[in-house]
Amino acid sequence: MSCWVCKERMRERMKCKVTLVWDNETCRWYTNSDDVLCLNLESGSFDALVERVRMAVPEMLELNCGYIGPVEITFEASRIDNLEMVS
Repeated sequence: MSCWVCKERMRERMKCKVTLVWDNETCRWYTNSDDVLCLNLESGSFDALVERVRMAVPEMLELNCGYIGPVEITFEASRIDNLEMVS
């Protein structure tokens, strides 16, 4: 089964945006992407997660959409720290 996102982009280089989100409670980075279905990765290291994403995205696009070709990944990082005031 192919997804509509891939069909729209089959004619050109596939461009995907992946957001890496820091979870302060678990001390881990997680992926979030509207462009790559089922991309659910996590790691305690930002750099390790980037490498995992670079390996996984082309595979996920092939499995989900049948897309085989060049892929451009834009990474965005988000980290929210909830700090409490100590008196």
